[in-house]
Amino acid sequence: MKDARALIDMTPQSTSIKIAEMLRERIIDGYFAPGQQVNEVQVASKLNLSRGPVREALQRLSQEGLLISKPNRGVFVVELDAGDIDEIYGAREILELGAAELITNQSAEGRQMASSNLREIASRLTDATAVGDWQSVRSLDLQFHTTLVAASGNSRLLRAYTTLAAEAMICMRNLEQAYPAPSSLSDHLLMAELIATAPMKEIRSVFHRHLSVRQSR
Repeated sequence: MKDARALIDMTPQSTSIKIAEMLRERIIDGYFAPGQQVNEVQVASKLNLSRGPVREALQRLSQEGLLISKPNRGVFVVELDAGDIDEIYGAREILELGAAELITNQSAEGRQMASSNLREIASRLTDATAVGDWQSVRSLDLQFHTTLVAASGNSRLLRAYTTLAAEAMICMRNLEQAYPAPSSLSDHLLMAELIATAPMKEIRSVFHRHLSVRQSR
């Protein structure tokens, strides 16, 4: 395992959920590469924790599909290929459209608040694109869509989406065909504006175009 500079200090009272969140971030940002083993003993040692909560965190991430357990070998970061991209983006579209519909059923104030939050992220995404900061582009892209789902107010929808967002980030970091097409990055401001007042039919059309990765290339 690489050195522990990216593993934050944690106290023994930290929960397995917090450990899982930290490890999930390290998988997303590429600290743990696809196919790399995540060693329970080494992680526990680096974090100065007992193996119990670390084991529970690894089990949680295995249930999410971000880690793969191999008998008598340990757990490894999932390796995704081009065939996974369509499934991931197809599932994202279903969940995001569900979230968008829940938002359109909210009050006008609720829709405006969701739109305002999304516009702020879209603006930062535009700035990052302009200077070629592609690491920030990837991060802000997923932040935009996760914020959208969170605005639905449905915690279970957000929980399901979190894993898809992580898988999408893994794909974007390692598979060229999953990387956001430059033409699609400008969609974010439009999507943010549509959330405020547009009918669901119009929202559905734009979101479908944006998430149809194969068609955007």
